[in-house]
Amino acid sequence: MKKEQSKKSKILSSVVGVISFGVFYIIGRQFFAPDLETELNNVAIQLNKQTPMQVDEFTRLDSASSKGATNLMYYYTIMNLDKSEVNLDTVNKYIRPSIIENVKTSPDLKVYRDNNITMDYIYFDKNGEFVIKLAVTPELYNN
Repeated sequence: MKKEQSKKSKILSSVVGVISFGVFYIIGRQFFAPDLETELNNVAIQLNKQTPMQVDEFTRLDSASSKGATNLMYYYTIMNLDKSEVNLDTVNKYIRPSIIENVKTSPDLKVYRDNNITMDYIYFDKNGEFVIKLAVTPELYNN
């Protein structure tokens, strides 16, 4: 009889141990998981290892950065144009909606949508002069 109780006690102890480990593991992962600010910073670091990157015949991605836990910024160069040659009406009419639609629908950007991250697309001309900043906020991609 004592042998059977000892066996049950060991099984119960093992089950409690496994459950305890699982609970502490889950709590530990939540408690020690990198915060969103760190994650965004890591994304920028990894992206910067791949830049500069030619996006298309007109545009090059030069770098990325993050700002707190809310913004991921992409810095682009428009390769063959001076600031004076960029038609901002055209950018706002065609390029901005295209970027917003991409943010709304791209599976790769779902994690940013889920965390309400603002994605800033910052463009410079071929001489390094600031041209335009297109901010895609949660209000734009969640409607």
